[in-house]
Amino acid sequence: MPSNTHLFVFCISLALLGACKHEAKNQIPKKTLSAVELMESPAGDSSSLPHMMANKDVALLSWVETSGDTLATLWYSELVAGTWQAPQPIISGTDWFVNWADYPMITENNGHLWSHVLKKSTSGTYSYDIKMNVKPKGAKAWNTDLALHTDGTPTEHGFVSIVPYKDRFFVNWLDGRHTEENEAGERGAMTLRAGVVSTKGVLLESYELDHRTCDCCQTTSAITDNGPVVIYRDRSEGEVRDISIVRQVKGEWTEPASIYADNWEINGCPVNGPKVAALGNDLVVAWFTGAAKKQKVQLAFSSDGGEVFKAPVIVAEGNIMGRVDVLWMDEDTAVVSWMEAKEKTAVWYAMKVFKDGTRSSKQVITEMTDSRRSGFPQMEIVEETLYVAWTEQSAAGLQVRTAKLSVDAFTAN
Repeated sequence: MPSNTHLFVFCISLALLGACKHEAKNQIPKKTLSAVELMESPAGDSSSLPHMMANKDVALLSWVETSGDTLATLWYSELVAGTWQAPQPIISGTDWFVNWADYPMITENNGHLWSHVLKKSTSGTYSYDIKMNVKPKGAKAWNTDLALHTDGTPTEHGFVSIVPYKDRFFVNWLDGRHTEENEAGERGAMTLRAGVVSTKGVLLESYELDHRTCDCCQTTSAITDNGPVVIYRDRSEGEVRDISIVRQVKGEWTEPASIYADNWEINGCPVNGPKVAALGNDLVVAWFTGAAKKQKVQLAFSSDGGEVFKAPVIVAEGNIMGRVDVLWMDEDTAVVSWMEAKEKTAVWYAMKVFKDGTRSSKQVITEMTDSRRSGFPQMEIVEETLYVAWTEQSAAGLQVRTAKLSVDAFTAN
C-alpha cells in the first residue's frame, strides 16, 4: 500500500505572497480559499497517470503505481469531507500498455464502480486491448479483466472516455481494428466507437461513430438532455485534424460535424485531445490547436446539446502545450485549464470563462516539468471547491499530487 506523504501547504496569493493555515482534516472549507492549497495525496511513490471524476456527491481519484520494470497497479481513493481516503487497489498486471497520454480511468454510478486498463494483446508495441473492471454496489471485490471489444485484432484500442448514463455507463474509445494490414499490404484508418455497458460489465449496445479519426488524441463525452455526445479530433482525407462532435438524438447518432474550422493540417497526431462538460443541454468544449503555426487553447459554448456552437473564445495563445480540461462552475460560467511552456518548466493555469466571452485572470495552479511524464492534469469541482491532480517529477521519481482552491479564487480580468 502507498505510504502517506506529509501534509503541507503552499500558497499562491492573489495579491501578494502570504501565509496559509491548515484546514481541519475532515471539514469542508466554509470560507473562500485565497490560494492553492496542497493536500495530502493518497498516491505513493512511483505514481502517475491520475484521473479524477465527480458524480453528484461522489468524487474519485485513480492512478497507476509501478514496481520494478513491469508490475503496475491501478489504485483509487474517494474524497470524503475534503480529504482523500485510504487508497484501495483495483488490479495489478505485468502485461499492461502504460502510456503518458492514454491513462486508465474510473467512474461511479449510484454506488456501482467502473474502471479500465490497457492490456497487451501481442508482443507488438502498439497492440493492446481495453479491459474493464467493475464493482457493483455492495460487492466486496472487483470483477476484473473484462473485454470491452471482441474484434480480436492485434491493434490499438484506447483513449477511452466514460460517463455515468441512466443506470449504466456510456463508454467510447478509439478502435484500430481496421488498421491491421491486409493481404494487399493496405491498412485502414482508426475508428471511433462507443457503447453502453451494464454495471456488471456487459456491453449492451455498440456503435461505430466515425470511420476515420486522428490516431491518438484523447476522446471526451458527456450526457445532455438529448442523449450522449462524443467530442474528438477528426481526420480528413487531406489531413485536417479539427475537433468534431457526434450526438445521439432520439436514439439515432448524427453524422460527425466540426465544432469550428481551425483547418489545422498536420501529418501526425498531436496527442492533444479536447474536453467537454454538460449541464442539461448546455455544452462547453475546450481544445488545443496549432493551426496556422499558432498554438492556442480555445473554448466554445452550445445551448442546444451541441447542434450549434458559438464562435470560440481564445483562452490562451503563445507557447501553449495544451492538455486541457474544462468544467461547468454554474449555468453561466466554465473553468478551463491548460499547460504553457516556460523555459525548462511547464505552468498549469486555470481561468473562468463566461458565456458572453469574458474571462477572469488566469490562475497559476502549479509548475511542473515540461516532459511527457507530467501527463494530463485533472480537475473536478465538489462543494464549490476546485480539486486538482497532476504528476510531479523530481529526483526521487514520479508522484501524483493533489490540491484544492476555491472556485471564487479567480480575479476579474
